Amino acid sequence: MAGKEAPSITDLQKGAFKAGGPTRNAGGGHYNHALFWKTMGPAKESGSPSPALAKAIDEAFGSMDEMKAKFNAAATGQFGSGWSWLGVQADGKLAVVGTPNQDNPLMEGATATPMNVILGCDVWEHAYYLKYQNRRPEYVENWWNVVNWGYVSEIYDKYASKGMPVPVEG
Repeated sequence: MAGKEAPSITDLQKGAFKAGGPTRNAGGGHYNHALFWKTMGPAKESGSPSPALAKAIDEAFGSMDEMKAKFNAAATGQFGSGWSWLGVQADGKLAVVGTPNQDNPLMEGATATPMNVILGCDVWEHAYYLKYQNRRPEYVENWWNVVNWGYVSEIYDKYASKGMPVPVEG
């Protein structure tokens, strides 16, 4: 590929659903986990959403509690392995959606409405089984304690609220 720059892992997400195979599974898994780890931190530093993100949450869901309820329902309602996502749709509104396996809302065709994700919760059993066994709802509820709202707010303000996908390393 002399003279050409390889596409980023973020760029690959758009066509990953249709490409299938390793692009969809490994590429999706890399993007999902890279974002997942960046959006968490120590519980004592979890913080709160920025005023702009808090306003967007209230406008889309009515309250933070309602957003969490929808997010938790997507996470606990996912049959088998997958993810629950908070993201920004093309119309600029926040939405919650769940995806199976390593799919994500950046992948065209993976969800009814594509969106730029700002927060994702891994509901594959490997994410919680050692501590929670089959108690996914308890895992999801406790996961909120480690959400790094400072970082989530930063990527909302810098990328997703402007219609851009959040870049990840790799």
